[in-house]
Amino acid sequence: MSEHQKTSIAGRNSGRINRRRFMAGAGAAALSFTIVKPELVRGAAANSKVNLGLIGCGGRGKWIAELFKQHGGYNVVAVADYFQDRIDSAGEKLGVPAANRFPGLSGYKKLLEKVDAVAIESPPYFHPEQAAMAVEAGCHIYVAKPIAVDVPGCHSIGESGKRASKNKLCLLVDFQTRADPFYIEALKRLREGALGKFVFGEAIYHANCPFGRMYDTWRNDPKNPENRLRAWGLDRVISGDIITEQNIHTLDVMSWIMDEEPVSAVGVGGRTIRPVGTCNDNFALLFEYPNKIGITFSSKQFSGHGTQPEGIRNRMFGSKGVLETEYGGQVIVRGENFYRGGKCPGIYKDGAVVNVATFHKSIVEGNYENPTVEPSVRSNLITILGRTAAYTGRKVRWRQLVKSTEKLEANLKGLKT
Repeated sequence: MSEHQKTSIAGRNSGRINRRRFMAGAGAAALSFTIVKPELVRGAAANSKVNLGLIGCGGRGKWIAELFKQHGGYNVVAVADYFQDRIDSAGEKLGVPAANRFPGLSGYKKLLEKVDAVAIESPPYFHPEQAAMAVEAGCHIYVAKPIAVDVPGCHSIGESGKRASKNKLCLLVDFQTRADPFYIEALKRLREGALGKFVFGEAIYHANCPFGRMYDTWRNDPKNPENRLRAWGLDRVISGDIITEQNIHTLDVMSWIMDEEPVSAVGVGGRTIRPVGTCNDNFALLFEYPNKIGITFSSKQFSGHGTQPEGIRNRMFGSKGVLETEYGGQVIVRGENFYRGGKCPGIYKDGAVVNVATFHKSIVEGNYENPTVEPSVRSNLITILGRTAAYTGRKVRWRQLVKSTEKLEANLKGLKT
């Protein structure tokens, strides 16, 4: 028996009790404070470590795996990625033995046999399948945004969330803003009427291109599926385009503010400046919400030549005040119900640290409500609503969009399974 197995919160041994059989037998009593003491759960102490596997060993994957290790409640025991060099780099950094490094498109399935929980940090195209398989394997799931690149993928994550709760598993979607205390307090005050009646809003995501490091790989041979996979941030199918892969941060805050489904979206987008890839580098849209509330949205991934404001920003204008938020900057409510709020310059890391801790706490305490799933599905669908409007040049209505069965196909034929 390995040291990892000894300290696993699942209490696995060399005989490897099948997790699905165990969970079926444990029923509602498993990990419930109201029925059993936490130190007796699964035959392990409440502070036992969770054996975690990393799916996706790129830059963010390795970075967030380090946060899991620093938390102290996890053993990072396995890694999976298509590319062997990335697996080995992550494995060396995280101290994962060679036997637990799994390459290829399906390597993550072998990883699922070794762990209690997974962190899914692969390109967004793969998230729905990997999350569904993780639930089937009885693993808790920590998944990066965006959760999917198309409508069926969003619904798949929604179903995985429901099945996870039913099977006594945790599924957490890693949005940093929703873990930030200033955002949380501002939105609480908004719900209590701080802004009065909503009038209109603004949302922007203005940034330079974060995928410049991928340009040479794409130029080398964009038809080579391995090059496309390495340069996934430039591929509109594998990434979901910038509105889904990146701009979801500001559109999620918009959705959080409105707390209801939009009516429609209309707008434009294009690739005007970026020299390579199939993703747009700009979007300009109008989202319509009930009661004729409009929210303008604009996005760019090219130099703004010093213009301000830049960044990830939202404003909502109301009859009594204005809410202003900036990712990493000021969160404030102006007007009759003033809230000074504050700045969150470390939100990228701080939000992830909070989410890593929340994930562990939910596993240990048996909290399977999985509250991040439903709002994440909605905000992801909103990005696809806007993307579809820009691609087609037509007004797209929410009630039609959510019924779409169109799946984006990456056509990665030739890759190793």
